[in-house]
Amino acid sequence: MSHINTKCVQGGWEPETGQSRVLPIFQSTTFKYSDAEILGDMFDLKKSGHFYTRISNPTIEAVERKIADLEGGIGAMLTSSGQAATTAAVLTLCRKGDHIVSSNSIYGGTYNLFSVTLRQLGIETTFISPDSSEEEIESAIRPNTKLIFGETIANPALTILDIERFAKVAHKNSIPLIVDNTFATPINCRPIEFGADIVIHSTSKYLDGHAVSLGGIVVDSGNFDWTQNDKFPQLCTPDNSYHGVIFTEHFGKAAFIAKARLQMMRDMGMQISPTNAFLLNLGLETLHLRIKCHVENATSVAKYLNGNKKIAWVNYPGLEDSKYAPLVKKYLPNGTCGVISFGIKGGREAAETFMENLKLAACVIHVADARTSVLHPASTTHRQLTDEQMLEAGVSPDLIRMSVGIEYVGDIIADIEQALRFV
Repeated sequence: MSHINTKCVQGGWEPETGQSRVLPIFQSTTFKYSDAEILGDMFDLKKSGHFYTRISNPTIEAVERKIADLEGGIGAMLTSSGQAATTAAVLTLCRKGDHIVSSNSIYGGTYNLFSVTLRQLGIETTFISPDSSEEEIESAIRPNTKLIFGETIANPALTILDIERFAKVAHKNSIPLIVDNTFATPINCRPIEFGADIVIHSTSKYLDGHAVSLGGIVVDSGNFDWTQNDKFPQLCTPDNSYHGVIFTEHFGKAAFIAKARLQMMRDMGMQISPTNAFLLNLGLETLHLRIKCHVENATSVAKYLNGNKKIAWVNYPGLEDSKYAPLVKKYLPNGTCGVISFGIKGGREAAETFMENLKLAACVIHVADARTSVLHPASTTHRQLTDEQMLEAGVSPDLIRMSVGIEYVGDIIADIEQALRFV
């Protein structure tokens, strides 16, 4: 099974004779064993298996295998949300007194996680432009820096991360690069192939595709050498909570994802439900079909907006005149995503009037599903940020984020056209 389209449909679950052809929902918190010794060996990491759904579950495991395969990783861990995935990945590597370097062009919730919540836990973050040179990235790194973070396609600024550049500097300093690949999906970009060490997603977006289930995932490339220095003692020294197990020795290349599951998931309870994993898998089966349609529709809408006199500006990296065209050609040759950012002449008031008069497109706090939707980030997802922080993240007061769905594109454009008459 080599082609990614086939992996979307059939990956993860391989039924044996007489088993369900479709991935079943194992809606159980716990699993029966014949004696206590078997369970004891599982707790001591001597045997593998499912014993409590907070740690693992057959339905969840099948979907984890599928997404790890789609991204080219050696293992993955599903979480209750995209925010939980980011938190789990960072806290697996960072402790009080540690430091992160992050692109400043990221999702508002992640920015707040890094700048406020993690800071309260004693983990500092330095934000830099995703367009930073190698020298600028290097200058932000400190002796206690444990990772670099960025988004393949930023939400909602739509900047494109030069993954190889950031990976080069990260690896020069013996730290991993974590990339949020939510908007691109593995259909359009596989960051691990360009040097990313850990990939995360909010699976609630394109992977699910229907806005029915919250979820997130952490994918481990298995490529990073955690033993090369003393930066990650939690992976390379005895873990007292598991009778002195050293994760890099016991799990080898899968040390990171094992640590994330067996400590972060165990202690913080971030697990996705089996039913939500099942729903996510249904979405994954059509991911390769939907992404193609999202990109085609968004490109048509972006070109229409670009030629409309009432539109002040359009930001869509898939356009030929985008400043990110060279990076798109390199990292996303099959297309970017279905999300467009644009501003209407007349500023914030005009933006609000436009959105109020849309009929097909809905104003919702979501993005990247089958239905076309719009949002005003400055007053919603990014409202906790200061004006200066919003501008650094690429969010202007007049910015409208439109998530172009998979409806007939002529109807989407007609809806935009009629709403613009009120502006």
